[in-house]
Amino acid sequence: MNDIDQLITYFEKFIQFELIGVPIKNLTYFIGTFLFFIFFRNFLKKILISKFKFLFKKNIADKIKSIDKPLNFLIIGFGFFLSSIFLNSSDNLNIFLSKLNASIFTVFIFWIISQLIHPFFSNLKNIEKILTKDLIEWLINAMRIVVLILGFCAVLELWGIRVGAIIAGLGLLGVAVALGAQDLFKNLISGILVLVEKRFKKGDVIEVDNVIAGVVEKIGFRSTAVRKFDKSLCYIPNNQFAENAVTNISQISNRRINWIIGLEYKSTSKQLKKICSEIEMVIKKNKKDFYVSENTQVIVKINEFSASSIDILVRCFTTSNDYNRLVEIKDKLAINIKDVVEKSGCSFAFPSQSLYIEKNQT
Repeated sequence: MNDIDQLITYFEKFIQFELIGVPIKNLTYFIGTFLFFIFFRNFLKKILISKFKFLFKKNIADKIKSIDKPLNFLIIGFGFFLSSIFLNSSDNLNIFLSKLNASIFTVFIFWIISQLIHPFFSNLKNIEKILTKDLIEWLINAMRIVVLILGFCAVLELWGIRVGAIIAGLGLLGVAVALGAQDLFKNLISGILVLVEKRFKKGDVIEVDNVIAGVVEKIGFRSTAVRKFDKSLCYIPNNQFAENAVTNISQISNRRINWIIGLEYKSTSKQLKKICSEIEMVIKKNKKDFYVSENTQVIVKINEFSASSIDILVRCFTTSNDYNRLVEIKDKLAINIKDVVEKSGCSFAFPSQSLYIEKNQT
């Protein structure tokens, strides 16, 4: 019995032993409580979501996904808060723990606000009629940055660091940086103008004179990513879209066919008139493929007498703005034109030269 009593005595002395001013017993309670919240955070998170699910009326999956990490952080932070109760010790340690706990919950509040900005915009009705998707993404990213900066400043204030003096000092630095980063601000303003004026959006096919042609993949703060037709990715500074003409090919209402058809000079006037008339009738009768109106007239006329041929201009508009559909329509029209020319007894011309040789008379 003496051995057991002695062992109990040693154990009682051990748990009363202090480490950094905290008894071992309290440290054990702190670690055990904290580990409980870490290991069961997923279970506790499900309980929280089920209790507050009524707040998520639309896009539940997206909203839950957006707050998943902040909820994990909250549960672990709450576990640390409860665990820190057992670390009741010196005044300095208590002050440090209170500031740390306040910082954890401040970070959570600003983090959850930044994560809910996107679901908030997605629930606004008719927002995309006023603003483009790319501009909405810009606003969301900008608001997130502002919220995170405010959260960071709030945490600094909790630790007694005055943010006002830091901002005043950074103001002078900002002036110097602004002078050296004129191109950056120029690109930023140009990018905002592109989005506000809705010149193009992600997924549009654009062509910038003497710069690039391709599909817009991303509109950034400084540059825009354009996938060229050879599938290479190119980043263009936004100021290029302000200083050069931008053609938005995706906004074409009707694709145009504009051909010059060369016929041989031996073709008669009657044959030329007949060919022009029949090609025009082929186009006008096919209302499925061709769009004819006052603003999109069909033109099939003799254009000029070129060096090796009599050129006929064929100009018309298709009913679709899709490029693949345009290729199909052009294919059928080319075959129809060839049939018309062959039935009329004419032939297509090709570049040729006539050589005359004079004989010397002796």
